[in-house]
Amino acid sequence: MARASSIVVVNTGHGKGKSSSAFGVMARGWARGWRVGVIQFVKGGDWKTGERKLADHLGIEWHTLGDGFTWESTDLDETEAKGRHAWEVARAKLTSGDYDLLIFDELTYIVSYGWVPAAEVASAIRDRAPTTNVVVTGRDAAEELIEVADTVTEMRKVKHAFDRGIVAKKGIEY
Repeated sequence: MARASSIVVVNTGHGKGKSSSAFGVMARGWARGWRVGVIQFVKGGDWKTGERKLADHLGIEWHTLGDGFTWESTDLDETEAKGRHAWEVARAKLTSGDYDLLIFDELTYIVSYGWVPAAEVASAIRDRAPTTNVVVTGRDAAEELIEVADTVTEMRKVKHAFDRGIVAKKGIEY
């Protein structure tokens, strides 16, 4: 078995748990003394998630750079600009060598919405600093992201409380 200096994980699919899994890795990395950074590409600053509270408590660098969900946007041009800006921040962090782990929450959307080319994202992840591990989350991961990843997990919904009219629950879903 080979020991890699870093790996890339992609959590994709239409089931729940993509971000939760990534934030489990975030906690694990922090517990190992890693320098950890998180960038959220879609969620806006109004989200008061448990994961963010944990990161703040642990002193983990966290950037919520999105504009919220596109279907809630009142200005799609601004939403796209924020997504592109988030990518520029992420790209700089990938090459910096300052991180042992970067979590790119909902990165797949800036690709699937056509805001940043998949090949550009895959290339930047491939050319990252050698010891920077990366976890990418979001639905419909582009083939280029899947190819650059070492581990890809597809979450598949079997059943969800929302389908029965039950709203998201603090502590479970955020």
